[in-house]
Amino acid sequence: MRSRIVRLSTPGTLAELIAARLLRRLCELQESKDEVNLCLTGGSTADLVYERFAEIAVASPLELPRLHLWWGDERFVAATDPDRNSLQAISRLARTLPVQTAKIHMMAAKEGRADPHEAAAEYAAELGDVWFDITLLGMGPDGHVASIFPDHRSFEPTSRSVIGVTDSPKPPSERISLTLPTLSRSDEVWFMATGAGKAEMITRAVEGDAGIPAGHPRGSVATYWFLDDAAASALPPRFDCQL
Repeated sequence: MRSRIVRLSTPGTLAELIAARLLRRLCELQESKDEVNLCLTGGSTADLVYERFAEIAVASPLELPRLHLWWGDERFVAATDPDRNSLQAISRLARTLPVQTAKIHMMAAKEGRADPHEAAAEYAAELGDVWFDITLLGMGPDGHVASIFPDHRSFEPTSRSVIGVTDSPKPPSERISLTLPTLSRSDEVWFMATGAGKAEMITRAVEGDAGIPAGHPRGSVATYWFLDDAAASALPPRFDCQL
């Protein structure tokens, strides 16, 4: 399994690079596969990536009807709540791309569900044994990924593929998340992180520190760490960075 660190100076230039590489990789995958499964994440860096991706994908050979979009986690709020990761992503992608509704696998909103555990069970049934081609992940300054938080019940071992999260240390308190083994059910895992506040945890995560959630997800073929200079500032010299 390959692990590579890609470092650029600013969040903006990093987002442009990720968007271009993601588009190129998805087009490559479609040359050999009928359908491609991409797991999306939320956050400010991801939103920048989606905006740029929507701009450049218009003139590309990408075939959206063959692209399935999934999510690593979601906030258990109303369907129209701007806090929803899926709403943020789709609102950006759909500005220029004819996104196929049947291929968008959003986690359930709060309406009509008793709690996030019920929504998690629904998503687990829809997900089944899907294997992702690429999983995008952000990382918090505490080392959390998706809605799996350190020193929290969400970080406890489980046989479930999707869990409901309550009493989240980061608002909103109720969430839905793929578990760590499910996040690793992917050929490639792409971490995206910016800002000096994440530098210490980035080093621990890259080294595979099992004490934090970000130390666990890995792609079966490759794991990439896309970092701006601030997020990469604490990495020891032994970690080579590439473009």
